[in-house]
Amino acid sequence: MTGDVKKMGFNTLAIHSGEPEKHAENALNPPIFQTSTFVFDSIEHAGKVMNFESDDYVYTRGNNPTLRILENKVAVLEGGLGAVAFSSGMAAVSSVILSLTEPGDMVLYHNVLYGSSYSFLNQFLKKYKVNAQNTDFTDLEDLRRKVEALRPAVIYFETPANPNLDIIDIEEVVAIARAFDAKVVIDNTFCSPYLQKPLEYGADVVLHSATKYLGGHGDVVAGIAVSKDQDYVDSLKFEYMCELGGVLSPFNAWLILRGIKTLPLRLDRHCESALKVAKYLEAHPRVKRVMYPGLESHPGHEIAKKQMKAFGGIVSFEIDGSHEDAIRVINSVKLAKIAVSLGDTETLIQLPAAMTHIGYSDEVLKAIGLSKSLIRISVGLEDATDIISDLAEALNITK
Repeated sequence: MTGDVKKMGFNTLAIHSGEPEKHAENALNPPIFQTSTFVFDSIEHAGKVMNFESDDYVYTRGNNPTLRILENKVAVLEGGLGAVAFSSGMAAVSSVILSLTEPGDMVLYHNVLYGSSYSFLNQFLKKYKVNAQNTDFTDLEDLRRKVEALRPAVIYFETPANPNLDIIDIEEVVAIARAFDAKVVIDNTFCSPYLQKPLEYGADVVLHSATKYLGGHGDVVAGIAVSKDQDYVDSLKFEYMCELGGVLSPFNAWLILRGIKTLPLRLDRHCESALKVAKYLEAHPRVKRVMYPGLESHPGHEIAKKQMKAFGGIVSFEIDGSHEDAIRVINSVKLAKIAVSLGDTETLIQLPAAMTHIGYSDEVLKAIGLSKSLIRISVGLEDATDIISDLAEALNITK
């Protein structure tokens, strides 16, 4: 890519960054290098590649031209020096946490996390003598006390958090972490680098389920991790991704590259429609609480304004009723699809307590303030009026 990258806008970077000056056979789009292995000219050539004296390739589990373009592009968009692509978001989460901890270490995480991340921290890590403990990261004084007492190796959170959209002040948490030599790892899936860049606020590693907004079309599963520390990126790739085997396929990398080209356009629409949906729900008599950082009523609204370009495409709300009432509302929608993912062109709706966060016990849900009647919507690219009409009808039917 020619020109000064720092002076180019996000739309331009989403299309052109990370790309070589010229693709094979003068192709406009990067080819899919659908190969497991690469050949060498000689044993001497193989030796140079194996010893990192050449940028050529050995085996797709280590790297591949299509994957390299994706990693370079996301690194530029996030403001990092390097990135590692994984076969899923959870492959990225687990590999990063394992790469930053050893037996006896502590991971401190925010109360509310994606269900599989919660299970990984609280069940999987215990088998390897790594401890995990939660606290409320929105209470910075309490967080500082916990960090000072526990001395965690890693501080891990999502912002906005899944599914209640808690907003965590990245800059403040990083300052606390630095005082006690903890690494900060942030899942930026809900925002993508278009809406939020945690590395600019001092985070050590940023994670994405690239399945979601980066891909954007519900047809790929992938993850990616980005850092400003190139030595760490190299370690993560060759000591963890390669050894644990969570490699992304070249075809899936190509699908994400295709999705990223329209990322800013899609997110502008997601955000615009989500705000309309949130305002509609906030005024609805059957809705007890709406969680959307774009609303002034959201406790994290001012922090979100500081660190986010816009407020995202996810809206959560609690109906004034029971868990069973929430189920009836979800079962009554027609346009929205009942599904666990997010960031797709289609509007998706789900009940976290029964789906993405089913691993949380009733006691834990109560302790962290997650209602079993909480409904999460990933607002799609349909006309906002149609999305709202669908919700209105479902809420009316289930009075």
